[in-house]
Amino acid sequence: MGFGQGLSGLNAAAQNLDVIGNNIANSGTVGFKSATASFADVYASSRVGLGVKVAAINQRFTVGTVQGGGGEYDIAIDGAKGMFRLTDTSGAVMYSRNGEFLVDKNNFIVNAQGYRLTGYPAGAIGANPVELQLPTANVAPRATTTGTTVANLDANAKVVYPVDTQTVPPVPGTIAVSGTNYTFTRTANGTAELRNAATGALVPSGPITDGTNTINVGANGLVTDDLSVMPGFTEYTAAVTEIGRPFDPTVSNSYTNASPMTVFDSLGNSHQVMQYFVKRPADAAGNSVYDVYYTMDGQAMAPTTEAGGVWGTPQQFTFNKAGALTSAPVVTLSFAQPGGTTTPADPISIAMNYTGTTQYGSNYKLVAKPDGYTSGEFSGINIGGDGSLVASYTNGETQVVGNIVLADFSNLQGLQPVGNNAWTETSASGQPILGQPGTNGMSKVVGQATEASNVDMSKELVNMIIAQRTYQANSQTIKTQDEIMQVLMNLK
Repeated sequence: MGFGQGLSGLNAAAQNLDVIGNNIANSGTVGFKSATASFADVYASSRVGLGVKVAAINQRFTVGTVQGGGGEYDIAIDGAKGMFRLTDTSGAVMYSRNGEFLVDKNNFIVNAQGYRLTGYPAGAIGANPVELQLPTANVAPRATTTGTTVANLDANAKVVYPVDTQTVPPVPGTIAVSGTNYTFTRTANGTAELRNAATGALVPSGPITDGTNTINVGANGLVTDDLSVMPGFTEYTAAVTEIGRPFDPTVSNSYTNASPMTVFDSLGNSHQVMQYFVKRPADAAGNSVYDVYYTMDGQAMAPTTEAGGVWGTPQQFTFNKAGALTSAPVVTLSFAQPGGTTTPADPISIAMNYTGTTQYGSNYKLVAKPDGYTSGEFSGINIGGDGSLVASYTNGETQVVGNIVLADFSNLQGLQPVGNNAWTETSASGQPILGQPGTNGMSKVVGQATEASNVDMSKELVNMIIAQRTYQANSQTIKTQDEIMQVLMNLK
C-alpha cells in the first residue's frame, strides 16, 4: 500500500526540484517570472489516500527590479500591470515582460528571437496595434509662419529725424530766488539774459540775493555773475540743428537698433530677416513713436516698401507715457519669392506678435522666436514614460512616431507559457486588455532600462533544501515499506 504513496511523493518532490532548478537557472534572465509547484492529495475511497500529485505550476507575476543603463532600445515596465505585445514572423501574438529590444535590418523594434514589438500608430492611441518601425526618411522642412518678438526699446535713445534737417529748440535755464522763479538764456559770449518766469519780462538792474549769495543784474537783464550758486539752477540748452537721416539699412546712424532673425522657406532654406527700429519724434498726442523696417536677405520685406533705393512706408509702433505698446501687436511680414528664380519656394508669410514689447528707460533688448525648421535626418529615439517613441533629428526637431501598447489579463495564471520569456492567451486567461502605458491602470515604462528576474535566490535555496528533504523522506517511506514486506514474506 505504501509503495504508491512513496512513489507519488518522490515524483512530486522531483517535479518541485525541477521548478526550483528552473527558477535558479533563470535568475539572470531579463523579465523572467519565477514559478512554484502546487500539490494536492490523490483521493481514495479508503481511509488512506493514494498519495500526492502536482496540481499546478503557478508563475509569480511580481515585479522585478528595474535596472538602468540598458541599450538604446531597452524598455522596462515599471509596475505589475502590463506586458509587451509581440508578433512573430507568422503574425501570431505573444506577450512578454522581457524588454531587451534592438532594431532589425528593416528598422522594426524586435527582441532576440525576432519577435516584433507592437504599439499604436503616431497620433492614433486606441487604434489597432501595429508593428513599431523606426523612421528612415528625413523629416520634412517646415516654413516659418508665426513668431513672437518681445523687445524693450530704450526710452532714452536719441531721436532719428527722417527729414533733411531738424532744429531742436533751445531750453531756458532756471533759478529760484526767495520764492520767485527766473529763466535765462545765454548770448554768444556766455552772458545770461534773465527774465521773470511768470511774466517773461526782463529783470530790472540791481542785486538779487537769497540771503547767502548775490548776483548783480545789469541793464536789459544781463548777468555776468555765476548763476549756478543760486537755488533751483539748471543750465541753459542752446538750439541744435539736427541733420536728418532717411532710413537706409547700410547706414548705421539712420536707425536706432537692429536685430536679425532666421526664418525658413518651404524648401527648408534659411533666410535672414532684419528688424530695424527707428525712434522718431513724439506724435501730437505725446506718444513715443518708432518706425520699424523689415528686410529679408537685404531686400525689403512687406509691410516695408522700397523702390529705386528709396525706402517707403514702414510699420509704426506707438508707446504711451507708461512705456506700453498701444499700436496693433501683430504684424504680417511677407516675401513673394524667398528662393528667387533659381530655387523657387512658396511665398513666405509670417505673423509676428509683439505682445509684451515695451519702451522703458533701460537698455535695448530683443528676443525673437519664429517657428519653422529645415529638413533633418533621423538621429535617435527616446522612449517616454507613456510609451511614446520620440524620434530625434539632426535639425534639432523631434516627433512622435508611435506609442508602445501594453496588455493585461484578468487571469495571468491562465496564460500559456511558450518559452523565450513569452506567453500566449488562452480561454482561461481571457482576452487581452490593451492600453497606453500610464493610463487606465497600466504601468509606465522606462527607456534604456530592463526589468530583472523576480527570482529570490535565498528563498529558492531554502526551498531546494526542503524539497531535498521531502524527496529523502519519501524514499525512506519506500524503504520502510520494503523492509515490512520482507518481514511478511519471511513468516512461516
